[in-house]
Amino acid sequence: MNKAQLVEAIADKVGGRQQAADAVDAVLDAIVRAVVSGDRVSVTGFGSFEKVDRPARYARNPQTGERVRVKKTSVPRFRAGQGFKDLVSGSKKLPKNDVAVKKAPKGSLTGGASATVKKAAAKKATATKAAAKKTTAKKATAKKTTAKKTTAAAKKATAKKTTAKKATATATAKKTTAKKATATAKKTTAKKAAPAKKATAKKTAPAKKATAKKAPAKKSTARKTTAKKATARKK
Repeated sequence: MNKAQLVEAIADKVGGRQQAADAVDAVLDAIVRAVVSGDRVSVTGFGSFEKVDRPARYARNPQTGERVRVKKTSVPRFRAGQGFKDLVSGSKKLPKNDVAVKKAPKGSLTGGASATVKKAAAKKATATKAAAKKTTAKKATAKKTTAKKTTAAAKKATAKKTTAKKATATATAKKTTAKKATATAKKTTAKKAAPAKKATAKKTAPAKKATAKKAPAKKSTARKTTAKKATARKK
């Protein structure tokens, strides 16, 4: 059955073909506009129309078998109601003198569907906000953790630099102390060596003078010996 046949089928019930066509167009237009805007159109006993978002995915070309990437898209979906399913499956029989899908209670058509959609939208918005809060909290925690790690690393680096500077200063101090000690030892040794040399010089000088004084005595002894020899010869 196409749209024209549908219009013919309900023309006698609504008072004419034009009225039936207008009614079909109005119903379909209302359903399409509601689904496009994100609302869910539900008709009790018949089914529901809704918009479904499909994420990006990979599919295969049935002709070539090539893997193809399919972009994110939105598609309309119809879910049959339980009464419709029961009639199709045969668990219930079609009424002869009544409509297959009975008139739904007041507020269960598009208006009720809009209310249901609004509630669902409110729930989704609440869930989205909660997820956003959790994500923000996680990001803030991650930033704090990163900042703490960075601060700790900076402190360690600073401590290492300070330790290196202290070690360098200690080594420099040790070298300076060693140089001072060496210079002091050299000065002390020089001071001790100078008096010793002076004392040795003093001792050597008197000894030389005494030797010089003893030299005339030898000459006198030589003269006496010569005189004795001369006397002995004369005798």
